[in-house]
Amino acid sequence: MLTIGVDVGGTRVRAGVVDQHGEILETHRVPTPATSAELNAAIADTVRALSDRYAVAGVGLAVAGFVSEDRRVVRFAPHLAWRHVVVADELADRLGLPVVLEHDANAAAVAEQRLGAAAGARVAALVAIGTGIGGALVINGEVFRGAYGIAPELGHLRVVPDGRPCSCGKRGCWERYCSGTALAATAAELRQEEPGAPVEQTGVEVARAAEAGDPVARRAVADLARWLGEGLALVADVYDPEVVVIAGGVSDSAHLFIDDAREYYATAITGAGHRPLARIVVAYYGDSAAMIGSAALAREHALTEAPHLA
Repeated sequence: MLTIGVDVGGTRVRAGVVDQHGEILETHRVPTPATSAELNAAIADTVRALSDRYAVAGVGLAVAGFVSEDRRVVRFAPHLAWRHVVVADELADRLGLPVVLEHDANAAAVAEQRLGAAAGARVAALVAIGTGIGGALVINGEVFRGAYGIAPELGHLRVVPDGRPCSCGKRGCWERYCSGTALAATAAELRQEEPGAPVEQTGVEVARAAEAGDPVARRAVADLARWLGEGLALVADVYDPEVVVIAGGVSDSAHLFIDDAREYYATAITGAGHRPLARIVVAYYGDSAAMIGSAALAREHALTEAPHLA
């Protein structure tokens, strides 16, 4: 059975036809529109560009936002136009196909737990580090969503009281110290200590500078490694996972910080030295994980809607 996974991001909508083994047969992408109606139309057009070429049984949408517990409604998405929109039903009516929604980190975790870096793990956490931090937890193959479909918001754990302001309205959130945005902010703060005007850099540029040996950039990356280890210790104290998958755009530079983060994690965890440690690994599917995971969930949903397809 083929299904389509759609990764709905703030800048692009990317859809792919995926088989049951997680192989992507073809992809199609368009820029993300600014209004809810245009976004629905763009997703429908993107899916049709693929469904006209392949016989597909359903569609899964991976969304960076709050998805209702029945996976039909997008309650809120900070970088998208949807606000309490019944996206799944609207798109199902347009496409004539079963449609299911999922938080993008949850979708990525499904792909990694079933087919990727956390394959077979009983308890697997995923930490997606990009502009901010997205989190997910899979227990015995099932995504943990909490009572209302919002858990776990790992990026907004407060790690520094009265720390850096966060777009969520709080101060000192984990993602303000461990993300691409945080990497740029830390580098800017460090450069203010040097003579001359500070140089503005993106997180990607800081990582590249660190790889090239820039001392300030390397200090910024070291700071991110420390905060990643500290945050992972909190995650492990609460969930006690077998494996933690590091995903998201910042994971492309994981070779710069992951060993140090593992060391910080191993010393910061409660009961250090007297308990098993989770494996900390980099995502196998990279930025395709959410698309592959949402396609897998669409396959399950389609079978529920039409069991004769099994």
